[in-house]
Amino acid sequence: MPRKPTTYQFDLFSKPNDADTMQTPQWQTLPVETRRSVTTLMVSLILDHVEDERSPGEREARHDA
Repeated sequence: MPRKPTTYQFDLFSKPNDADTMQTPQWQTLPVETRRSVTTLMVSLILDHVEDERSPGEREARHDA
């Protein structure tokens, strides 16, 4: 008999009230250091995305510097 997993990965495509899927924790309930880390990572991702929106010539010049 296969073992039932004890940890879950958040499933973006599950039904919101599916009892078999772990619910996403509320932002306010997360520890301050976790919220700070997530915010820092999100800012980095957004800034990287903005930099990637530059024209190819600007990206190439940036890498040559």
